[in-house]
Amino acid sequence: MFCAATTILAIGGCSGPLSTLDAAGPAAQAAATLWWAMLAGAAALTLLVMVLLALAFRRGGAEAPGGRRAPAGLWLGGLGVAMPTTLLLLLLGSALVVGERMVARAAPERVVIGASGHQWYWDFTQPGADGPIVTRDVMHIPAGRPVDVRLQGNDVIHSFWVPRLAGKMDVVPGHVNLLRIEATRPGVFEGQCAEFCGLEHARHRFRVVAHDAAGWAAFQRGQQP
Repeated sequence: MFCAATTILAIGGCSGPLSTLDAAGPAAQAAATLWWAMLAGAAALTLLVMVLLALAFRRGGAEAPGGRRAPAGLWLGGLGVAMPTTLLLLLLGSALVVGERMVARAAPERVVIGASGHQWYWDFTQPGADGPIVTRDVMHIPAGRPVDVRLQGNDVIHSFWVPRLAGKMDVVPGHVNLLRIEATRPGVFEGQCAEFCGLEHARHRFRVVAHDAAGWAAFQRGQQP
């Protein structure tokens, strides 16, 4: 019963408006893939520890073919050190690759949007046909194009996070951080501040609206959906 209940809870966490595993963009998909890889690596290491623990409790230890005992170095050096080191290095390399995808790089089709964190709301400055368009708690982006978000705080440290589109990044007063997000398809994606920033932190939420080509052109002309 306990295993069934925990399995249902775990599966329920794989979807939803704030799920990091229900990816809707390339950066978020890379992060979700890394999460699954880390889960598999952790499971492999746990299994290895359990096997070594079981062998340690066996009378006489493990035996090699011919009745001879397997050398301790095989277990401690070969599996106890080499395997965890290899897995951790692979996970570290994957994490660096994923992190690189979330860093803004020059791209001809990119859109630059300013995000300003306040206690407790967000201002977004987006390009418009007749000049910048400022919206509160709703950021509009084109679907299928990279968006560089220029993050800046105005009072305390906040953290910008749209779980289905990208990872977290701090919003620091007096400093600009760049985060690249992208939605593969039109839709509405929930975001929130992921850094405790005061009494109303729990309500420091926002939405990202990803438009198709026609919707983005209409938004830029000032025709709010």
